[in-house]
Amino acid sequence: MSVPALRIVFAGTSDFSAAHLQSLLEAGFDVVAVYSQPDRPSGRGKKLSATPVKAVAAGYGLPVYQPTQLGDDVELGRLRDCRADVMVVVAYGLLLPPSVLALPRYGCLNVHASLLPRWRGAAPIERALLAGDRESGTCIMHMDAGLDTGPVLKRVATPISLEDNAASLTARLQRLGCTSLREVLLALPTGALRAEAQDTIGVTYARKLGKEDSQIDWQRSALDIHNQIRALFPRAPAWCLHAGGRLRLIRTRLGSGRATTMTTPGTLLEVGSAALRVCCGDGGILEVLDVQTEGKPAMGVASLLNGHPHYFDVGQVLHNAVPTSERQASLG
Repeated sequence: MSVPALRIVFAGTSDFSAAHLQSLLEAGFDVVAVYSQPDRPSGRGKKLSATPVKAVAAGYGLPVYQPTQLGDDVELGRLRDCRADVMVVVAYGLLLPPSVLALPRYGCLNVHASLLPRWRGAAPIERALLAGDRESGTCIMHMDAGLDTGPVLKRVATPISLEDNAASLTARLQRLGCTSLREVLLALPTGALRAEAQDTIGVTYARKLGKEDSQIDWQRSALDIHNQIRALFPRAPAWCLHAGGRLRLIRTRLGSGRATTMTTPGTLLEVGSAALRVCCGDGGILEVLDVQTEGKPAMGVASLLNGHPHYFDVGQVLHNAVPTSERQASLG
């Protein structure tokens, strides 16, 4: 099927967004302008770095606009001059006011990485993993003035396994989103698409991740901590305290058996050549496979023990990232 002659304005910022822009350009869609968040300092030198979307657009010689907000007369005029048939929004980071939503001929489409109405908002992939969801997916939504509330034109589901982490699930949803977006854009001018209103039952919100989300509390269940570790990698790996510093837990799995009821949560029950077995608050066992100590790259437990054979010893306790007294105080 030939690509329709749609004039597309693309708005996005992240790596996830950039993959969708790249997919459209490689397929021959006519992207006439690109919007992205302003460049921000990054790295140790805090130098301004182009957003991933801006980098892709620059490679194709596309005009890139980076306003701090949309909807004023200048931005509306610029968008109007683009004469867009459709605006595609993927993890842009700015809300589109009604004046912008009304400009394109076919409106504004959003690629969202969840099965709406579950996990509306900023961090749907991480929140799905933190909650232990067994399924996720992508939705192509016709945007309205609400937060991810618009009718859905196409949804595709994918199972989540206990081995998935944010990196693997993001990669899979990225592929699904790119394919679904191309299919929707191909069908858009035909009038064959039917928008499905979102259900009012099962609405959840994926709030942004905070520092507290990465802090391990060994009083929680083995499954909860496993979900936390796989949800936070690679953006902000979960961590606890050990040997006077932060110990980031990169990869884990649920272990067999149970600890005795008298065992302190966080206790190292076994220090094996490939994994640590740690007692959790429910008596369940978490097996730690990959870790990262301060100032060092991530590595398998075996590699760490080869260089530091007594870094972990049976009976040691991995401590909560936040001391119990502080955690109780924060809860009131």
